[in-house]
Amino acid sequence: MKKYIWSLIAFVFLVGFASCSSKKKTDSTVRGIAKSGEMSASGRVAAASSEDFSLPAIESKFLDKDEQSTRVYLFVSIYKGRKPVSVEEFREKFNLNYVVYSDYGSRDRLGYGNVILDASNTVRSGDRIVVQFDIKKPSNKDSGVVLSEISESGTMKKSLNDLPVRFTNLRISDQLGIFEGNTENLLSRNYVHTGELVSLKSLKQTSLPVFVSFYDHNFEPASSPMNTSPRSTPRSLKVDSTFQITTGNPFSFNREGLYYFTTDTSKAEGIGILVTNDRYPKMTYPKQLIGPVQYMSTNTEIKNIQNADDPKKALDRYWLSLMNGHQDLAKSVIRSFYTRVEEANRLFTTYKEGWKTDKGMIYIILGNPDKVQRSKDREVWVYNQRGNANNINFTFNKRPNQFVDNHYELVRYVEYQPIWYPIVEAWRTGTIR
Repeated sequence: MKKYIWSLIAFVFLVGFASCSSKKKTDSTVRGIAKSGEMSASGRVAAASSEDFSLPAIESKFLDKDEQSTRVYLFVSIYKGRKPVSVEEFREKFNLNYVVYSDYGSRDRLGYGNVILDASNTVRSGDRIVVQFDIKKPSNKDSGVVLSEISESGTMKKSLNDLPVRFTNLRISDQLGIFEGNTENLLSRNYVHTGELVSLKSLKQTSLPVFVSFYDHNFEPASSPMNTSPRSTPRSLKVDSTFQITTGNPFSFNREGLYYFTTDTSKAEGIGILVTNDRYPKMTYPKQLIGPVQYMSTNTEIKNIQNADDPKKALDRYWLSLMNGHQDLAKSVIRSFYTRVEEANRLFTTYKEGWKTDKGMIYIILGNPDKVQRSKDREVWVYNQRGNANNINFTFNKRPNQFVDNHYELVRYVEYQPIWYPIVEAWRTGTIR
């Protein structure tokens, strides 16, 4: 085999991949809801022209504020053409309304309102716009669902977001949030970088001792959608080290891994945060790049790459052999694949990297669903068509997890085989790119 002028992977990341997240918006994020519990998949889809706004992609979180109110945070990704919309233009061109229902599918309204977007409640944080507003706690309800609608003035374009909220029986994650540095900007992701300054604090400004456990553990990636074998008994995680912090005081982490915050060590209740290298959610280190490839590879192929004297060159050979020696095709497929991996990390990171989660696996191979149906404890991703199959559904059930509130597990079926294998084969032949 002749020598490469450029290593395939290096070429993609040095020349093309750095700009992929801003250049290509076809893999949109999975967000949005309708009152019936049926959601469209809105997100960062490229606008028809540089003058059009894309539909906002919205994520959300709440924190307990005081005895009378709860604060809602909306993390909004919105573009005009390929450029992020400025916070000033967002305030001018968009409106925000909300309704609080007693539960999914219920018409029992607990409150509603229109939020005037201004400098007091709308700021930019990284590549997102953060909007915050307070809702009044109902006197006779323990929980509810906040349905938020962001609409573009003068058009029919709108995006919806649903947020389950607890008003009583609060968890530590309802009372304490991780903020950027010493600011009032709530962190919109479940990961932080080593050396990044953050603070754990309450909106009530109370100062509390917090116990922190560090787990130096490499979690397993998601298993095949067809793997219906009973799950093995979960292994208990070994705590690598512990220390203590005080809420309100900024701090940073110097080791990658999973950190767990709790105010009461006798309860299995806390806040988990994944600490990563400063390139995450991108994956650029050769050892990391091998992991996601297992979703489209045989066990033998993965072992050969891992056991090679130079895994980096082995990974190059793997991609080039799949594409029958066509370097340009290999570069294109590599770029598409790892763009999906980056988006999975950005969207689905929990106590482990996003690409390792069940949602991340489905997203990487099949892309963004055409529709998402969500209820209190379940999400159903609907793909209108993939390959020769129509109306493909993947169901994710919400499961209790001590580290995060948004842990979902895929319901696996052997019947996915005739759907899954042709799509994997499309990746392996370069049809998907």
